[in-house]
Amino acid sequence: MERSAQGSTGLENPAGPGGDGRARVPAQARPDSAAYGGYGEGVDRRRCGPADAARGEHTHGEAPASAAPASSPSSAPSRPVVQRASVRGQILDALRTALVTGELLPGEVYSAPVLGERFGVSATPVREAMQQLALEGAVEVVPNRGFRVIVRGARELAELAEVRALIEVPVLLRLARTVPGERWAELRPLAEASVRAAATGCPAAYAEADRLFHRALLALAGNEQLVAIADDLHRRSQWPPAGGPARRGRADLVADAAEHLSLLEALAAGESDAVQKLARGHFAGVAGG
Repeated sequence: MERSAQGSTGLENPAGPGGDGRARVPAQARPDSAAYGGYGEGVDRRRCGPADAARGEHTHGEAPASAAPASSPSSAPSRPVVQRASVRGQILDALRTALVTGELLPGEVYSAPVLGERFGVSATPVREAMQQLALEGAVEVVPNRGFRVIVRGARELAELAEVRALIEVPVLLRLARTVPGERWAELRPLAEASVRAAATGCPAAYAEADRLFHRALLALAGNEQLVAIADDLHRRSQWPPAGGPARRGRADLVADAAEHLSLLEALAAGESDAVQKLARGHFAGVAGG
């Protein structure tokens, strides 16, 4: 069963005035998109609809989207023009968005050819993107079928939050003692961007803004391996658990983002006790969300 345009989150591009109804990779899914600097103005809220099943994408005996008849010759879908050098990255970001919003369901198997039809691209970039997601622990390969979204529970997410706290909190405490206050002011735009993203209620937009803020914090330590490991853990913690809510509510996102500003103020003031309390509480909130 195909999803309606109202519930689309990123695997579909609903036909609107002048639209063609084909799936496109959403621009907001790209990390380099200017949209991340202006949340609340350019966020595509269709990517943040109800996280019901994207039933057109998995392999349970359903036909690819191309099998659906066009409504008229003039409305026949055309393939989107995508730069080959960037298509894999765009597909990867769109799939990450679908994971965060819960459109790719835990336990379901999705085939690269069918997803390729949905995106209007060949199966190759989809398969490459799925292989990257397998390395990140989001999916697993199912021979001759495709990729199954990993089923994870609340306990695993709590463990990820605990590991993140063990890594990040000591680093933040050291930085609070060594980094000049003006350097923290440079990160305020990222914290404010996360607040705007949270205000939209879009889990995918907030997940990216949150990741960029934490990445910038840790980058001040000057340890690239630390940043890479923490970034990987952050991504893994963003996939929703099976059987639980597919997305955090707007109020939870807004409260989480507000902690970014409070943490920056404590870091700039060199208040180690406040930094530790805020950072540990922040990770506890992530685990509980």
